[in-house]
Amino acid sequence: MEQKAQHQRTAKFVTARFEQWFLPRLAARLPGWVLPDHLTVLGLLAATGMAVAYLASNRDPAWLWAANAAIVVHWLADSLDGTLARVRRIQRPRYGFYLDHLSDAYATFAVGLGLGLSPYMLLAVSLAIVVAYLVLSINVYLETYVFGEFRYGYGIVGPTEARILLIALNLTALWARGLPFNFFGLGMTVFDLVGIAGALGMTGLLARRVTRNLRNLGRMEPPNVVKEE
Repeated sequence: MEQKAQHQRTAKFVTARFEQWFLPRLAARLPGWVLPDHLTVLGLLAATGMAVAYLASNRDPAWLWAANAAIVVHWLADSLDGTLARVRRIQRPRYGFYLDHLSDAYATFAVGLGLGLSPYMLLAVSLAIVVAYLVLSINVYLETYVFGEFRYGYGIVGPTEARILLIALNLTALWARGLPFNFFGLGMTVFDLVGIAGALGMTGLLARRVTRNLRNLGRMEPPNVVKEE
C-alpha cells in the first residue's frame, strides 16, 4: 500500500533485503497508467481468489494450484503498491496507512476463512490464526503511535515468509493430501499442526514484545511521578 505513514520503517525478516532490492526495480518498470490504488484492488481480488480456491478444493484438490497463483499475485500487489508510490514520489501517507491495514485485515480474514472451510484445516485452527495475526497487527499500530516507528515484522518472520510457507503446505496437500492423521479421534492434517504452532508462536511473540514495550514505556514515563502543569 502507499507509504504506511510518516514513521521510521524497520524490518528484519528473512526476505526483507531481497524485497528492498527487487521491488523498487520492478516498480520502476511498471507502465505509467498503473497506479498504487490499482495494485491495492488487485491485492484484494487475489485475497478473495485464495479464499475461493481453498473453498473449491473441497471438490478438486487441483484448485490449490489456483490458490498458489493467487498467493504470488497477492504478494506482488500488496508489496508493490507502496513501493510504486515511493518510487514515483506520489505518497499519501495517511491514506495509504489506513487503506493498507484495512486491506491486510480483509485479506487475513478471507484467507483464514477459506482455509477453515477447506478440507485441509479445522475452522477453529484457522480462526485462531486470524485472531492471533490481527492482535499482532493491532500491537504494531499501537507501537507506531507511541514510539513513532513502524516495525511490520516480528523477528525474522514477515508476510512474505508466511506466504512461502502457505505455498509449501499447498504443494504438500497436492502431493500427499495434506498428510491426514487422527488425534484422539479428531481428523487433522499437517496444515493444522503448522496452524496450531503458528498461533502459539504468534502468542509468544506478542507476549515478548508487549513485555518489552511496557518496560520501555515505564522508563519513559515512570509511575507515581507528579507531572508539572
